[in-house]
Amino acid sequence: MSSNALDVMIAPAFIALLLVDGYNMIGAWPELKGLQHQEGLASARDRLLELLINYAASQGYRTRIVFDAYTRRDRASEEQHTEHVSTYYTDFGQTADAYIEKSCAQFYRREDTPRLIVATSDRAQQQTVLGYGAEWLSAQQLQIRVQQTHRQRQKRQRPAQASSGRFLFQGLDPQAQARLNQLRQGRF
Repeated sequence: MSSNALDVMIAPAFIALLLVDGYNMIGAWPELKGLQHQEGLASARDRLLELLINYAASQGYRTRIVFDAYTRRDRASEEQHTEHVSTYYTDFGQTADAYIEKSCAQFYRREDTPRLIVATSDRAQQQTVLGYGAEWLSAQQLQIRVQQTHRQRQKRQRPAQASSGRFLFQGLDPQAQARLNQLRQGRF
């Protein structure tokens, strides 16, 4: 990754760059692990992407999900999914760990860079990430944060039902109240 690539990854509108070891998350999150076994790796990758798109947008993070080349013999490639989230596939033979280490080294040498957060449960990666001055999240910590963000978003999206009193009747619209009164008085 050139220094220009790091410039593109970190734009002033973002408060942090989140690098996610994709296969590490799939192996550690029960939902994703189950999905991988039931529907295949592509489904698990898609679900991880979906979850992180919502999380990144709510947090103001630029997020790059890094996947090892795995069985692909293609050159490194990147897919930009939203303004906030991209997926990066390493070169054949390059691990996600190596890519993340290189990104941390470039981050360490820059003074104009916002926070760098790396999500992986790889113990050796944790030490490297912290050694370069970046922040580290385990797979479980990221999963908890993603779930909390999802719950908070759901609460905000639920319509607030204002009740004018403590009885169910008072929370009904006027037509329903009138109909209920008719039923109570025996006038159908």
